[in-house]
Amino acid sequence: MIRFLPGILAMAAIVVASNVLVQFTVATWLTWGAFTYPLAFLVTDVMNRVHGAAAARRVVLAGFVTGVVWSLIAAGMDATTLRIAIASGAAFLVAQMVDVQVFDTLRGGRWWRAPLVSTLLGSALDTVLFFGIAFAVVLPADTNTGWANEAVPLLGAGPFSPLWVSLALADWMVKLGLAILALVPFRIIVRNLLGHRAES
Repeated sequence: MIRFLPGILAMAAIVVASNVLVQFTVATWLTWGAFTYPLAFLVTDVMNRVHGAAAARRVVLAGFVTGVVWSLIAAGMDATTLRIAIASGAAFLVAQMVDVQVFDTLRGGRWWRAPLVSTLLGSALDTVLFFGIAFAVVLPADTNTGWANEAVPLLGAGPFSPLWVSLALADWMVKLGLAILALVPFRIIVRNLLGHRAES
């Protein structure tokens, strides 16, 4: 378990930082959390490549527990944020576990295929689950999420849609970009941890 500690600490730091930074906007459609959260996929993929799928799952569970505890502390046990907390936890856990499984399935291919495909699928799933559960109108709105259904032009210029759709689309585009950029640190970190016999 000690050898997984760096991954667990990195995941916990990313989860806490993302939960704090999501409160601060960068632009109309993004928060700073959109730039930190995708690093969770990098941590999961490095752990998977270096220590295997079981270790990656442990790191994901540690991140999930950290997220739940942080959400409870941040919300002060306030029921109005329950929907967002459930959305966040469910999206994180499902998307990260899918990432682990897809990565493990593709492990034997080119070095970049497993982290790229698993992160792209995990990120898409995370976005759909979080924004769908947190803001979709098919679920009852509350005082903390009703604002997200205001009709606005998509990304400020397209057809009118609920605000949360623009937020989700912008978030997903950042995740896609970071999934590609994360390939460089993934390769460097894995090579340093495994030596030059690294990835096949």
